[in-house]
Amino acid sequence: MEELLDQLLLVAEVEDLRADPEGRASGVILEANLDTGRGPVATVLVQTGTLRVGDPMVAGAAWGRVRALINDQGENVKEAGPSTPVQVLGLSDVAVAGDDFVVAPSEKVASRVADTREHWKRQSSLGREAHALSGGAKLEDIFEQIKRGEAATLNMVVKADVNGSLEAVTESLRKLERDDVKIGFVHRGVGGVTENDIQLAAASNASIIGFNVRPDRKARDLAELEGVEIRTYEIIYKLLEDIEAAMVGMLAPEFEEIVTGDAEVREIFRVPRIGAVAGCYVTNGVITRGSKVRFLREGTIIWKGEISSLRRFKEDAREVAAGYECGIGLSDFQDLKEGDVIETYEEREIARTLDS
Repeated sequence: MEELLDQLLLVAEVEDLRADPEGRASGVILEANLDTGRGPVATVLVQTGTLRVGDPMVAGAAWGRVRALINDQGENVKEAGPSTPVQVLGLSDVAVAGDDFVVAPSEKVASRVADTREHWKRQSSLGREAHALSGGAKLEDIFEQIKRGEAATLNMVVKADVNGSLEAVTESLRKLERDDVKIGFVHRGVGGVTENDIQLAAASNASIIGFNVRPDRKARDLAELEGVEIRTYEIIYKLLEDIEAAMVGMLAPEFEEIVTGDAEVREIFRVPRIGAVAGCYVTNGVITRGSKVRFLREGTIIWKGEISSLRRFKEDAREVAAGYECGIGLSDFQDLKEGDVIETYEEREIARTLDS
């Protein structure tokens, strides 16, 4: 870092790079947040001109008259020149990090410019929100979408205390996406959870995620009325763990087959009103009544079904282990031959993860 600063100073001196401290100030928003006691606060870097208390300024869709300037030492100052970072109080809304700011000729001009930018910002976001609304699904529809091979979308309204946190949360959530479960950001913003957020979430079947912010009483009451879920966090790792768990729960379950037993047909018995019963010798595992079975003849599956009856000698049995003989009756299958193999199996659900 020291070498980088030395190089910058050297280039500035050699090239005689100087900012003009005269005229109306302009620069860039470094960070912005909503402070409980001070309202919207923007940390700005003045690049040209001099920013003064009382100047009307516009930053993106936010505007206002500078009420106070606070330097990096926490002291109130009257003005800030080029290359000076300061906190600005007095804006109408939370600005967006990375936006440019400029001092306007008057408050009226600043207000008009901000309103125009807000209008076009809303217009550009309509398409994105409509896409999220159409692509999202109610929770009960998500499993059906996955079964049909469609990608399910988990819609979210994300609110955070500052733009830096908002971007960090957003990027971290995007990394959780996979082919069959997507995340749709219906709205992202800085500040507390409001009634407007609740209404938007209700309309789009979205969950609300708050990071270092809380809903007020009216928002909580409306969320309860509309059935909107609000999750608030102060630790990003906990947020990501919960969302990952929710997404895993949305994934279609996977199953693996476990062979539980094999039995070789040694003799065929014909029983009145029952039909053919296979006299078998259990060669491996355990044969259990009610198990799913595959009937194999020379290694080829010729029938699949369930064991309808299992007997040891003349007594009904729940299971028969390897090394013992038993009688097996199969549902809806009578074409038994000596030497056939009855293979029993069960399907066990595999715990899903986002990496699986």
